Amino acid sequence: MPTLSHRFLHAGLLSPPPIIVPLIFPTTPLFLRPSSPTSRRSSFTISSSHSQPHRMELEEGNSGRSQRTVAASSPFDFLTKKPYVPPSWASHLNPIPSHVFSLAHSPTPIHRWNLPNLPQGTEVWLKRDDLSGMQLSGNKVRKLEFLMAEVVAQGADCVITVGGIQSNHCRATAVAAKYLGLDCYLILRTSKVVVDQDPGLTGNLLVERLVGAHVRLISKEEYAQIGSVALADLLKEKLLKEGRKPYVIPVGGSNSLGTWGYIEAIREIEQQVEAGNGEVEFDDIVVACGSGGTIAGLALGSHLGRLKAKVHAFSVCDDPDYFYDFVQDLVDGMKAGVNARDIVDIQNAKGIGYALNTSEEIKFVKDVATATGIVLDPVYSGKATYGLLKDMEANPKKWEGRKVLFIHTGGLLGLYDKVDQLAPLVGSWSRMDVHESVARQEGIGKMF
Repeated sequence: MPTLSHRFLHAGLLSPPPIIVPLIFPTTPLFLRPSSPTSRRSSFTISSSHSQPHRMELEEGNSGRSQRTVAASSPFDFLTKKPYVPPSWASHLNPIPSHVFSLAHSPTPIHRWNLPNLPQGTEVWLKRDDLSGMQLSGNKVRKLEFLMAEVVAQGADCVITVGGIQSNHCRATAVAAKYLGLDCYLILRTSKVVVDQDPGLTGNLLVERLVGAHVRLISKEEYAQIGSVALADLLKEKLLKEGRKPYVIPVGGSNSLGTWGYIEAIREIEQQVEAGNGEVEFDDIVVACGSGGTIAGLALGSHLGRLKAKVHAFSVCDDPDYFYDFVQDLVDGMKAGVNARDIVDIQNAKGIGYALNTSEEIKFVKDVATATGIVLDPVYSGKATYGLLKDMEANPKKWEGRKVLFIHTGGLLGLYDKVDQLAPLVGSWSRMDVHESVARQEGIGKMF
């Protein structure tokens, strides 16, 4: 059976090496990004201890159509906390956040995405949450807008969160904390072989250590035995004894408060669709699923709001049943009165494991970038897109004539952790031939 990469080639979007592909980007975004916000001035001191990761110590025994009221009205609203008013269709949910921080560059654009070999009449559009700001944060910044408002309201002076060694959520949290003048403690899961070694400066780790996050390493085996909640509580107790005021943010920012980030994103999409004057109405929303909060917000918002698009999630770690239960717990806690299996379709796209990729998956990410100019991270959006096209191939009738909105959740810094797999696939280079008789022509500046 031909691979997806072979079908890219057959569709004419790829050609044999050397590859020369025109950029195919035919449509105009429905909404342009606002101008860059101004940065906040702050005094600071440099403390080298912040950037020195070390092994985490474990004690024995620890086993209606309202405009978004929080949208920036001037360039100076960035990094400000404002009262939050939910969409009218979500006003019955409980609890409703009282405030929200303006951290994202929103609304993020939507444009057509020319993937190959789609079922007849199917259109795929792209919601560019990879352009949401916060040092390439992706979807995490939307959750952090609500979580950080609560952190500040509680009077915390530092935050704690947990994730994998290349966690996009942990990196975004570290940056958001520093934006607001808070310390950040990260519990990062890694292999037992390297848990006692310096984790290096690859990808997300570089940004985390640049902004001074306190990195604590834990092995995957210890993580499985103890769990993220107990690990965070252990570090919280230690910081409390030191006189700190820590606030724990769950894995992926996925709790009822973080879920509001993508309920609000649905309102943003509704407004973008309305601004498009009927150019497109979306039938489906597709997104990667790693911790569950993003799909809960999208599914609940789409179900309650005017969009009514079917949400499809491609799980990159746990199995679908786990995420159905997780989403059900979230929506029950928000008094939504809905069944998770009625509002979201979850499929397994984990492959050989979380953050692990086959050579075919890596080549697929490279081929999509070469064909369309869209760079996907191999861990989340890459696997979700791969899973989507596989499902379209297996069930073309299910997708025929549908208008699909794919949420690009960012995570591009994770590509740097895959350079060994990507190296044999990327474009070639060669020494330029220059004839000695070519006459010199001055450019701009002495070096040109």
